[in-house]
Amino acid sequence: MAAADLQSPAFTDDNAAREAMEAVMWPFGPVCAHCGSLEKIAKVEGKSHRPSLYYCGACKGQFTVTVGTIFERSKVPLSKWWMAVHLLASSKKGMSSHQLMRMLGVSYQTAWFMSHRIREAMTSGGLPPMGGEGEVVEIDETFIGKKEGKPIRRGYAHKHAVMTLVQRGGSSRSFHVDGTKAADLLPIIKANVAPDTHVMTDEAGQYAHLGKHFAGHDFVSHGTGEYGRGPIHTNTVEGFYSVFKRGMKGVYQHCGEKHLHRYVAEFDFRYSNRSKLGVEDAERAAKIVCGAKGKRLMYRRPDEVGA
Repeated sequence: MAAADLQSPAFTDDNAAREAMEAVMWPFGPVCAHCGSLEKIAKVEGKSHRPSLYYCGACKGQFTVTVGTIFERSKVPLSKWWMAVHLLASSKKGMSSHQLMRMLGVSYQTAWFMSHRIREAMTSGGLPPMGGEGEVVEIDETFIGKKEGKPIRRGYAHKHAVMTLVQRGGSSRSFHVDGTKAADLLPIIKANVAPDTHVMTDEAGQYAHLGKHFAGHDFVSHGTGEYGRGPIHTNTVEGFYSVFKRGMKGVYQHCGEKHLHRYVAEFDFRYSNRSKLGVEDAERAAKIVCGAKGKRLMYRRPDEVGA
């Protein structure tokens, strides 16, 4: 699927945006948002009814394509939602709420709220373990931002820790973790990496016993200036972090701990749906729209100033 045409009527006309959303979410026809039925669905006509309102003969309920999604009952025009989704889907390092505010012509608070709802649609839970026989998963951790109420100092004692698992040639999964001890990391690694996977890390002590839990474990010694011995390296996960850090430091800048999990989900989503894997901007946006299902829009005032 090619990149989105920003001159498309769906970015300026709400009816066109609704039709585009229906095409993405209902490729085989309307699906009842209440009971999931595909049959006995009829479009409700009449000037007094909402646009594209449907009636389900199975459960006797009425619905539109936005019911049960992050877009439900939003006062933001659907065309602006459609534009925001495409902007965040196509921005490699993210897009700040201030930039979104300027491009959409909405308030900062509205842009902040929209971007967090879109990140919620990017999240994916309940995934099977990554890796497998013959596969390599690289593991590393980094530090970002500063913990609330803590002074900015050199070192990592007052920063938030993020651990990332990257399958070579595949997807990434990142986690905001309490610390970088083995007790903090090993349960997450074991839950998200298949036992028959070959894992690769740096020489950090918390990874010393991974070989007991997986098919193989190799590491590089960054402390001695080693960054690779043929296929033994962590360059893939380091590449992920190069984009992640540029986005967090250069675009988002201020990220509180409360919302960090949403930001890491955003970067995981784009990495796991990148062009190299055959996913282009428009298809990435379509995946976000489909991911909005079952994630109801709940309005809250932002309790902190952030990107």
